Amino acid sequence: MTSPSSAPSLPPPILAQAGDLLTRYDVLYCDVWGVVHDGVRAYAKATDALIRFRDGGGTVILLTNAPVPVHRVVAMLEARHVSPDAYDGIVSSGEIALAHVAQAGYRRAYFIGPRSRDAAFFERSAAQHADLDAADAIVCTGLNDDINETVETYRDVLARAKARGLPFVCANPDLVVDVGGRLFLCAGAIADAYAQIGGQVYWAGKPHAAAYAAAKAMAERLRGAPTRNDRTLVIGDAVRTDLTGAQSAGLDALFIAGGIHRGEVMTGDEIDAAKLATLFPAGGPPALAAMAGLAW
Repeated sequence: MTSPSSAPSLPPPILAQAGDLLTRYDVLYCDVWGVVHDGVRAYAKATDALIRFRDGGGTVILLTNAPVPVHRVVAMLEARHVSPDAYDGIVSSGEIALAHVAQAGYRRAYFIGPRSRDAAFFERSAAQHADLDAADAIVCTGLNDDINETVETYRDVLARAKARGLPFVCANPDLVVDVGGRLFLCAGAIADAYAQIGGQVYWAGKPHAAAYAAAKAMAERLRGAPTRNDRTLVIGDAVRTDLTGAQSAGLDALFIAGGIHRGEVMTGDEIDAAKLATLFPAGGPPALAAMAGLAW
């Protein structure tokens, strides 16, 4: 096992086990999809590592861009057989988005997202669904049909919203998600297209500051004491959200290569060091280390 230095290197060293690294920290902000499960089933070694960390006195906050309230995240974890012993608390982008909608005072929203999957979000929203011409904002949890639609499907809606100056609340800043090895577009892809035409976007989750502020507040509440940045580690599989967010928040990061970037950096079940180097160019967000999958 390569030992990571205290300062991140580019590319990061590749680890087989993370136990020695994890014991340097008091708190983990751990991504869910691509780290704890693959969208279908739990990663046994990852959940074991989180349980061991907690057994040693550490606190695990699952920090997810799932566009649903926390109770739905819990249900999804249960369905994928993720042990509740693997975490202390959950911060979801869905909860952050719901709070923002309420605080902003939006009463009518043009909702984009699958009604059946995200029903709990829409039911909790302070805003009611309205036609685009009557809406105070667009609130997006994902594509209405992420199998048959693309960002192009929404170009006309976005152009009309921009003409009206509507704000766009993105309840999942991820661009894509890996479900059992297949990639699907997320709300972030539509929000990014809106931002590119000059639209105003509120990003409710990672890599934005609101997500890390919420995770820190939860960790401090659970531990009953302030937490230190140098004793908090981010674990994630996405450079754009997890690693960029960690860097902006002044936190160390552990990169999991077997998630969303699997096709870019993995050969079979192993990390290809040369491919990994291309994902970590000079000036990009760093990681202390990289692993194919989280394991103690």
